[in-house]
Amino acid sequence: MSLRYHLIPVTPFAQNCSVLWCDATREAAVVDAGGDVERILAWLSERKLTVTKLLLTHGHIDHAGGAAELAERLGVAIEGPQEAESFWLDQLPHQGRMFGFPSVPALTPQRWLAEGDTVSVGRETLQVIHCPGHTPGHVVFYSPEAALLVAGDVLFQGSIGRTDFPMGNHQQLIDAIENKLFALPDEVVVIPGHGPLTTLGEEKRHNPFVSNARYR
Repeated sequence: MSLRYHLIPVTPFAQNCSVLWCDATREAAVVDAGGDVERILAWLSERKLTVTKLLLTHGHIDHAGGAAELAERLGVAIEGPQEAESFWLDQLPHQGRMFGFPSVPALTPQRWLAEGDTVSVGRETLQVIHCPGHTPGHVVFYSPEAALLVAGDVLFQGSIGRTDFPMGNHQQLIDAIENKLFALPDEVVVIPGHGPLTTLGEEKRHNPFVSNARYR
């Protein structure tokens, strides 16, 4: 396996900003650069990785608040989320004021992503899966070869994403998890947007919000 990852907790919400990189090429993507841009840049410089793009799972401030600044400083494009997420990305300035974050502008990515798209990290390819519910345009990134899923705020260890925000939809979230994510192999490692890593098998069997007797 040549796809590697490292988590950098950012913002007061301890959001898992993920750096994914191809060991063969040392090319990297930063997923959900929510803030603490200097910390992210310092880690990248120390590892001598070449970032070729930024990826976003969704438009909440703790996931997207630092993306525009980081993309500008690195000279790279932002890819994702799905286009319905413009609702949240347009409101980044308001979100920042509401939660006491540094002032950030509204953001439009250079590439919107949709179900079935792929994104490349060096020689590695990630599949894009649209998982609405927490937010309307939320996407996750899946590498079959590395058995790795960057899940944003869809699925956590023992929990699921909130759906009480504007345009949240509980049933959509459950459907996305059970019909899309739980169709993937049990051994897939899940990088959630917050908290510790888990596996899909563990969540199928024990997550109280979505576990099902058929998985036990």
